[in-house]
Amino acid sequence: MSVPADTIELRQAIIDACRSMNTLGINQGTSGNISVRTNDGGFLVTPSGVPYDALTPGGIVAMDFDGTARGGLLPSSEWRMHRDILAARADAIAIVHTHATFCTALSCLRIDIPAFHYMVAVAGGTSIRCADYATFGTAELAVHAAAALTDRKACLLANHGMICLGPSLEKTMALAVEIETLARQYWYARQGGEPVLLPDDEMTRVLEKFRTYGKQPQSEG
Repeated sequence: MSVPADTIELRQAIIDACRSMNTLGINQGTSGNISVRTNDGGFLVTPSGVPYDALTPGGIVAMDFDGTARGGLLPSSEWRMHRDILAARADAIAIVHTHATFCTALSCLRIDIPAFHYMVAVAGGTSIRCADYATFGTAELAVHAAAALTDRKACLLANHGMICLGPSLEKTMALAVEIETLARQYWYARQGGEPVLLPDDEMTRVLEKFRTYGKQPQSEG
């Protein structure tokens, strides 16, 4: 199929990110998926069941928010979840969904990741919620995920994995790595007993500090 020239670079960036997920150890095989909002009012999403090493720019599926897909391949089975989150969150430019090992393990326990570490605030709140369970690819799962992401940038998906959003594909990938790191730390901390949680007032201070965390002043000229 003919690929719009103005999307080729973005399509390749999605492919590179998909391959990077497995290299980074936050995903396995063809599980997981990525979407990115486009300037034409729609979004791009990875296709269903295609090995990442076999992906080409033409295989990334363009979609409208009414569910119309354009291209020779079927979109990810989770396209509804991506569509609903992008529709609900103007701040979401990219979405990364993975079956990261420790996130998935905690999601099978159906527990939130509480404020055991101040970096939990990287997801936008005092905890990382676990969304209610629904069959993969369903509209019900999309509703549960969007609800768990209220005022958050990431959540677990019960008996499934994790999903996160961000202002760019690069930053969303970095957040996915951070969430899996926190899940791993929390899992290990629980092996030694019940972790001591940070109080709400401390997390409020941390969240305020995160408003400017990592932001460098623009260089002159």
